[in-house]
This record gives sequence, C-alpha cells and structure tokens, in this order.
Amino acid sequence: MSEDRTSIRIAIAGAAGRMGQALVKFTVTGGSERAGAPGLGQDQGGWSLSDSASRAAQTADAWIDFTTPQASLEALEQLKLTKVKAAIIGTTGLSPHQEQQVAEHARRIAIVRDRNFSLGVNLMIGLVEQVAARLGEGWDIEITEGHHRRKVDAPSGTALMIGEAAARARGAPLADLRTPPYDGQTGPRTEGAIGFSVIRGGGIIGDHDAAFISDEEIVAITHRALDRAIFAKGALAAAKWAVTQKPGLYSMRDVLGL
Repeated sequence: MSEDRTSIRIAIAGAAGRMGQALVKFTVTGGSERAGAPGLGQDQGGWSLSDSASRAAQTADAWIDFTTPQASLEALEQLKLTKVKAAIIGTTGLSPHQEQQVAEHARRIAIVRDRNFSLGVNLMIGLVEQVAARLGEGWDIEITEGHHRRKVDAPSGTALMIGEAAARARGAPLADLRTPPYDGQTGPRTEGAIGFSVIRGGGIIGDHDAAFISDEEIVAITHRALDRAIFAKGALAAAKWAVTQKPGLYSMRDVLGL
C-alpha cells in the first residue's frame, strides 16, 4: 500500500470535483466532466478535460468514478472503447438494478465497488466483524458517527456499513438487529441489538466509533478522518490493486485482503 505515483495511469470522472481535485496530484492521463462544465478542452498539464469518458480514458489503465449513478453507468459503457483494465466506482445512490448493471460490466474488467474507500475505515469494519463474532449477545453494540453540519442523511453510509459487519457476524440482517433512535420512553434495551447515535456539527469530516459494552467492560474501535485526501488515496490503492486482477466485481475488503 505504499504511495507510488508512477505505477499506473488513471483517468478521473468528475475531475473538477472534490475527489477529482484530490486525485489530480497523482499520475493522471485524462479526466471528464459533464457537458457544458467550465474548463472543458483546457490543458490540465498534459491532458485536456473532456466531456467523453472514452476520450478521457484513451491512454489510462484505470478509471476512477465518484460521480452520479447514471454518469457512472454511461462511463462504464464508453470504457468498452478503451483499453482500461479496471474501474473504481465510489458513486453513491445506485439502485439495485444499477448495481446489477455495474456487475455486468465486471465480466470484462476488474471493478472495485464500495461505499467508502478509506483504508482505515475498511480496516475498522473488518475488525468490528471479527470482534462481534467473538463476543456474544451479552455485549451491546453501539455505533456513533459524527459529520459536518451540511450532511443530509443519518446515520452515515459508513456507520451502516459498520453495523452491517457487526450484524453479519451475529448471523442476521442489520434490519433485524437495529434499534430505533433513542428518544422518549424507549423501554429497556433489547439484548443483541445494534444501536446508532448521530452527531452533526461544524466541519467534522467523519468520525466513527463502534463500542462493545458488557456489564464489566467496554471495547471500542474508533476511526477519525483528518483529511478528505484519505478517500482519494484509498481509491488510488484500489486502482493499483485492480489493474493486476482478472475481470470481476471486488470491494475494498478484497483490496485489503480481509
């Protein structure tokens, strides 16, 4: 997982966005933006911003996409016209049908599809699953997450991923184990349930805690995001790994060998 900026050539969807700007510090050979976006056709230091994924990725080994569901699917279709070996899809909000379309594209190239590309977060999720598998239902699980005041959904997608890992270890869907929000006269806590607490404020990038609580002790696993660049670095690590893989649908768990 060392940071090698010259090993592969990447092209970026949404190159003018936050993720794109974080990634352009690495070896980029092309980038795309929506039609009509500012800067189209302008030189970006050896490559020009394009409104076509196939043109943006002509000399790329890997495609990194954190845009919108429809744009990501259109890009995957256009990548058929290129020699791209792998695609990293971090786009959120895909419907089950759209996820299936991504899986169909994975028959011809390696695709790493995940909701969070932070290496630390994915290691945390792996640890949570291991701990939950070893501690019985007598240990209550509480997941706390904090994000900036502008975030509109709660709990965060990452918090739900952590909860899903814990539920998987306990052999049940998260929907069966998740407690409703604590508010008012809730009654005693159900044994084996998984609870969530949410903080929204200021400019918090992303804080996540998973606490395993018994009558005698607490085991806590914590992740703090200090810089949004962690997501770009994780996507780059995934790209470096994916270009060496056979076609298939992978996740960050595969990248990290969890």
